[in-house]
Amino acid sequence: MTHSRRAADIATATAILERAAGDGRAALAAAEVESLLAALGVAVDAGDARSQAAVDLRICLESTREFGLVLSAGAGGLDAIDERNFRRGRGTAHAAAELAGAADFLRLFRRTITYQRLVAIAQRDGLLVPDAQLEACFGGLLALARAHPAGAAGARFALRKAELDCVCEAGALTVAAARCEIGTPVARPLARPIDKIDRLLHPASLGIVGVSTTGMNFARIILRNLVGSGFPKERITIIRPGETEIDGVRCAGSLRELEGRLDLLIVAVNAEAVYGLVDEIIQTDAVDAVMLIPGGLGETSKSREPAAAMAARINAAHGNAGGGPVFLGANCLGVVSHPGSYDSWFIPLERLPKPQKKAERNSVMLSQSGAFMITRLSHNPWLDPRYMLALGNQTDLTHGDLLAYFAERPEIETIGIYVEGFRDLDGLDFARAVRRAVGNGKDVVVYKAGRTPSGVGGALGHTASIAGSHALFESVVRHAGAMVAQDVTAFDDLFYIAGALHAKKIGGKRLGAISGAGFEAVSMADSIESDSFAMEMGILEPATISRLKEVLAAKRLDALVEVNNPIDINPGADDEAHLQIAEAFLQDANIDAVVVALDPTAPAVRALEQSKLRPGFDISDPTSTVALMPPIVARNEKPLIGVIDAGRLYDAMAARLMDQGVCVFRNCARATTALVSYVEARQYAATFKTKPEEPR
Repeated sequence: MTHSRRAADIATATAILERAAGDGRAALAAAEVESLLAALGVAVDAGDARSQAAVDLRICLESTREFGLVLSAGAGGLDAIDERNFRRGRGTAHAAAELAGAADFLRLFRRTITYQRLVAIAQRDGLLVPDAQLEACFGGLLALARAHPAGAAGARFALRKAELDCVCEAGALTVAAARCEIGTPVARPLARPIDKIDRLLHPASLGIVGVSTTGMNFARIILRNLVGSGFPKERITIIRPGETEIDGVRCAGSLRELEGRLDLLIVAVNAEAVYGLVDEIIQTDAVDAVMLIPGGLGETSKSREPAAAMAARINAAHGNAGGGPVFLGANCLGVVSHPGSYDSWFIPLERLPKPQKKAERNSVMLSQSGAFMITRLSHNPWLDPRYMLALGNQTDLTHGDLLAYFAERPEIETIGIYVEGFRDLDGLDFARAVRRAVGNGKDVVVYKAGRTPSGVGGALGHTASIAGSHALFESVVRHAGAMVAQDVTAFDDLFYIAGALHAKKIGGKRLGAISGAGFEAVSMADSIESDSFAMEMGILEPATISRLKEVLAAKRLDALVEVNNPIDINPGADDEAHLQIAEAFLQDANIDAVVVALDPTAPAVRALEQSKLRPGFDISDPTSTVALMPPIVARNEKPLIGVIDAGRLYDAMAARLMDQGVCVFRNCARATTALVSYVEARQYAATFKTKPEEPR
């Protein structure tokens, strides 16, 4: 269909919607729906003759609070059951209308049980699946959605729902019934001046409110952390009447008494004092960025109304010249900005040291919960983010704002995000930012709380979150390009592997697996398939097989080990044998990634920090895995993951390897599962750069 023809058809559909809106109606009459769909190239046939082989299908364009208009397609009629009964993505296909094309959405729909049923029936009857009709139907609804996006400025009405009950039989798609609803437009808040996030992260001047002169309250801990993390005292001002200095830092009586403008103001006072202070911040316009530490704002029934009024005043200030200040929080742990030389968390540095674990810090962690970041970093300091920001209540700055900012930062390669809920339409901004970040070559890993009704209730009680549908969230955000973790452990694994393998080439999905025990080989093989993607064991080239036989013969293992993929090498194999076999796999053209179990408990492996039985036979030996593996990782462009499946005795071995940039997991299943998800995401991200833009 030509662009001019599509524009004319959309104009016809819009006229029908405007007429209903002008009449004050919330739904179109049946004849109007037929005319609207006809303009979109979709015919309605309400005939009741159907065969037992017919498949019911429901296609729906619906306005959601978080993501605006979302296109969905799945089972209809009596088959329309809870999609939680299916594996991920197999029940119903969902995508944000703004980010989907017709052919793109058809690819999503092909993964569903409904489409697979269509294929089975078509094959049985010698017919074709009506892909062209499905794609045309999806295209018409997407064109309508793009003409009437949620939150559009100046819109006279909002498209709420266009729902089609369809029947597929005899190789044809028929729309048996359809409904269309409209409503009152929802005004979006003013755009935040996200360029001021730069002042939040890299302040030249910084103020803090709430520092006690007598006790170690949160604000004073923050002050100690600021200075202890390297922020110069002379660039800090404490706002406290009646004092000239605290801990060697100068004081000012109020914002009006400041000698100059502040890039960042940290507010750590009780919740009741915040409202008046925010008004003063807006009125003086002496600050570009504000961090609201206090909790309780909007999280209790008593505070919701005043917190909402405060948020409205902050939003109104964005209409002022210069855009007003941006606010992070409330209920906000704070920010760690290594380039900004400051740590504003109220966790004493002795309880959570942050030593540099990467030669170049290149990741970001964004989280609604500060405790989420603390525990993740405490468990795995090798995550080592360049920036860590707690969003709290999202009174002003949102997930979408911060991700949009970091999507454009060239020094950032990996972004990990913990989400409890979105503000209205911020899910759409977030999905846009995910697509932008992934298109810019970044890896985005997301974990969202609230997968179950109980989890939703927990999210509602924390940081004033609105949790939303998890299935919809996952579908939309995965379609945008993010890796969506199913639990906290999966988040840790995906965020870690993304940071460790970002620079590696993901050329395909053929795995090479090396184990020191039979159960590890089975564990790897059992873990190569997810709900939506599968790797496969690569078939070794003859030259590789010959090379492996030479290694085994040299190590006197040839009578004990059969060359296969996966290969189960004997516990008699030493460090060198493991790594020579691993590198042979890496250099095989039929292998795209390698997982090697390093068998630390085997007597021949130098895996202990210090051996009492054989002094010097340990990880400090120049022929140990700790010495030999990092150069192999560095000189090969394919991913190599080491597995150390053993207890605390072998923590030092793992740590020394990870300190040198080697990707290490502590069991084979977690390593392989994470790799499968990562390879799927990288291959999907590559399509954003290679496929032509679909017509809109």
